[in-house]
Amino acid sequence: MRLAVLIRHLETFAPLNYQEDYDNSGLIVGDPNEEIQGALVALDCLESVVDEAILHNCNLIITHHPIVFKGLKKITGKNYVERVVLKAIKNNIALYAIHTNLDHVSYGVNGVISGRLGLKNTKILSPKGSILKKLVTFCPTAQADQVRAAIFAAGGGNISNYSECSFNAEGFGTFKAGEDTDPFVGEKGQQHQEPEVRIETIFKSQDQRKVLIALFEHHPYEEVAYDIYPLENKLDSVGAGMIGWLEEALDGAEFLRLLKNNMDATVIRHTRLLPKKIRKVAVCGGSGSFLLQAAIAAGADAFVTADFKYHEFFDADEKLVIADIGHFESEQFTSDLLIDIIQEKFPNFAIRLTEHNTNPINYFI
Repeated sequence: MRLAVLIRHLETFAPLNYQEDYDNSGLIVGDPNEEIQGALVALDCLESVVDEAILHNCNLIITHHPIVFKGLKKITGKNYVERVVLKAIKNNIALYAIHTNLDHVSYGVNGVISGRLGLKNTKILSPKGSILKKLVTFCPTAQADQVRAAIFAAGGGNISNYSECSFNAEGFGTFKAGEDTDPFVGEKGQQHQEPEVRIETIFKSQDQRKVLIALFEHHPYEEVAYDIYPLENKLDSVGAGMIGWLEEALDGAEFLRLLKNNMDATVIRHTRLLPKKIRKVAVCGGSGSFLLQAAIAAGADAFVTADFKYHEFFDADEKLVIADIGHFESEQFTSDLLIDIIQEKFPNFAIRLTEHNTNPINYFI
């Protein structure tokens, strides 16, 4: 299988434009046209992981965290990032990362955490904006149905659980065809007035190419008039964190035991337990302190995440319980998720989970 085929599947599941601006998800090292014999999946890409890939004849390593976050001006092997990149290149091993784009889909990292905690009726905690765009086009009345149908088939017109959504207004379009044209209606050199429908619909940014191809292929005009507008509307199915409900309310200690056991956490750093029971729970894999106020505003009784700093714990202000289970611990099951995503589509593809624990933090208990 070509690497590009596997990448296309992963990025259909978690599109690259869902990642944060600071992130570096996607193909980091490698040729998309390379044939992939096998893939190794890990949370982080370390030298030991590259050695493991070499041992098992895997020429692709898929990780959650990108090995390269910032630009590399030199690759001399002076630090672990440069050594990993050098070793991967020398051994013709491709490196691919699927990071905050996987965090931001409802069935991604936070969906896994929610599932392990048994949360019900989950939804995105902080929906993401700047993903939707609006298409406006003008079409002869008789052909409007076929143009709308083509746009819908290409991914346009979806709003939450509704599909084939559009707004349509009738009017008249005017144009005068030049000498080098082949007009669908009207005559060359004469102004023509045509009854038209203004069609408005929305689409996700990653579907723009498909939507425009569908428009151009099914619109009858030689020159298609259209506008595309970026939208700030939030997309409820994409964004940071998740929030949901426990099946039954638990007191603070019971909830922490459930959390420790189900997330295989060694320790939990938490704020003072409150007298009220915990039922509504917000989660965010990785560093999630930026979502604390969103969790409070959503009425969460507890917020499960990682990497809270000392003074940030005070910001809970006894409105909820912060439960910091550790960065690695909050994301460790992401590797299993990636294997499931790939094997569902390519059941015969050789893929394996790393045998290395890449957690850089150790605990003395």
